[in-house]
Amino acid sequence: MSRNNMDRLGAHQPADAPPVEESNPGFSFSTPTEFVDLPSRGKYYPEGHPLRDKEQVEIRYMTAKDEDILSSKTLLKNGMAIERFVKNILVDPAINTDTLLVGDKNAVLVASRITGYGEIYEAKTMCPSCTATSKQEYDLETLDVYYGDDWGDYEVRPNGNNFVITVPQTKVAVEVQLLNSRDEQYLAKLTESKRKKKLPESALTDQLKLIIVSVNGYDDGKSINTFVDGMPAKDSAYLRRAYEKLVPNVDLSVPFSCPSCGFEQEVSMPFTAAFFWPNR
Repeated sequence: MSRNNMDRLGAHQPADAPPVEESNPGFSFSTPTEFVDLPSRGKYYPEGHPLRDKEQVEIRYMTAKDEDILSSKTLLKNGMAIERFVKNILVDPAINTDTLLVGDKNAVLVASRITGYGEIYEAKTMCPSCTATSKQEYDLETLDVYYGDDWGDYEVRPNGNNFVITVPQTKVAVEVQLLNSRDEQYLAKLTESKRKKKLPESALTDQLKLIIVSVNGYDDGKSINTFVDGMPAKDSAYLRRAYEKLVPNVDLSVPFSCPSCGFEQEVSMPFTAAFFWPNR
């Protein structure tokens, strides 16, 4: 896996980085800014996008105004608090937060949490073995960036900003895309809508139908839906594992030790309310 332990997620501020000034007659104050490493390194944005080929993005430090956004009952209820927060801390107004790749948005969120509340994050975590819940302490500064460039033995080839994965059983060439913040919001709303209507859960196939751009060159919705719904489990598992290797993201794998049963293993760091609301 292409990780560099010297390439931590923690934001860094070049000496010549100008602070963002908040103007007020009679009083001058500058909000500090940081540059955050992008897991995508800007490679998978379309031509003309503000982040195309950009390895970093500049963000403002979290402010009291941002805390208002994160605690807004209306925004929280609508699922828009995080999106509005990200939009508010990005220095470049030309960046449409909906188009941020999921991994890049995660990097921005983690870096902002470090500047706002520090690198130590305490979260209740359930043991995969005995299911007991315990409070675990995570150091956000130790999280690595994964650039999505270690595909192992998976049959993958780039296709512009997308990738083609050939699944082993049916030999279908599946073209996939990296998801952005808009896609993530769509999936969350779809899941919530099905829950309210008491419809069967289908999060796995819903995500696959959004990730897949074409199957054997057919890019219409009917072909994609037919393939996903009838895909052998072996191909589905292969596709999902290969896709995980493609996605540039923050590596959220963290060591876990259960105080109840002694079980030890790497787990995926949970995102709980304490991430941005540590004192609640």
